[in-house]
Amino acid sequence: MCGIVGLLLKKPAMHAQLGELMVPMLIGMHDRGPDSAGMAVFGQPLPESQRKVSLYSGLTDAAAAYDWVGLADALNADLKVKAHIQTKGNHAIFTFDGPADPVKAFIKAYEAKLHILSTGRRIDLYKDIGTPAQVAERYDFSKLVGSHLVGHTRMATESAVTPDRAHPFTAGEDFCLVHNGSLSNPNGVRRMLEPRGIKFETDNDTEAACRFLEWRLREGDDLHGALQKAFEALDGFYTFLMGTPTELALIRDPFACKPAVVAETDDFVAIASEFRSLAHLPGISHATVFEPAPEEMYVWKI
Repeated sequence: MCGIVGLLLKKPAMHAQLGELMVPMLIGMHDRGPDSAGMAVFGQPLPESQRKVSLYSGLTDAAAAYDWVGLADALNADLKVKAHIQTKGNHAIFTFDGPADPVKAFIKAYEAKLHILSTGRRIDLYKDIGTPAQVAERYDFSKLVGSHLVGHTRMATESAVTPDRAHPFTAGEDFCLVHNGSLSNPNGVRRMLEPRGIKFETDNDTEAACRFLEWRLREGDDLHGALQKAFEALDGFYTFLMGTPTELALIRDPFACKPAVVAETDDFVAIASEFRSLAHLPGISHATVFEPAPEEMYVWKI
């Protein structure tokens, strides 16, 4: 049992409120996921020539005292990428010139225990073990700014409680997924994807779904096409909530065993596993509230 939350703000004037509105949503899912929590937020895009990566140092010996400046200096000396950093506890966002792959390869060689959380022009990602309230306070979630976000609280059932197995999962650039449920065929999905050069970092079933969908997007499917192929390829019980640079997308399996509720107004689209996480939102009494149908695709654009 896990909790999912999503929020898309339709009006740019509200983007500064994204984190403030979201935190009660995440904390409202505590009983569904006290083990770990995470958040992917989509902000203003970087220029085409730049990328950023979100990094987690909690698995290193230094943890929150990790020498991020030393890493940035080494990156700049070796790759001349003009990297600069923003740090928050054992988390950092590195922004740099040029493509991401050489930077990610350098980071892995420099410090194997650093965990790369996300890559792209818009996405910042935070996740850690702890209750939703603890993780939200640790990373100042209430101050997050952006157009939309995807969050998760985890109650682990199929793999260990570790930061890298917390949600959201990411693959490629500016794509993330959170999941409530369990897949029965993640190993089959892995066996299909690995010969295509797709590498896995955990044994979590959600990672298999995330990498499958990102693979389909990379192969040229639009989001609707990728989701349709997911219905055909992924077996199990699931509610998936996904974020792209301009969209939130929600699907449920054909049996709709895992709960979800959507509330939409002229100002926002809000999604959660239970209505209690939406009850505080402004104008909720006038929102259109509904339960998503099984095996239907719901996509909202900014």
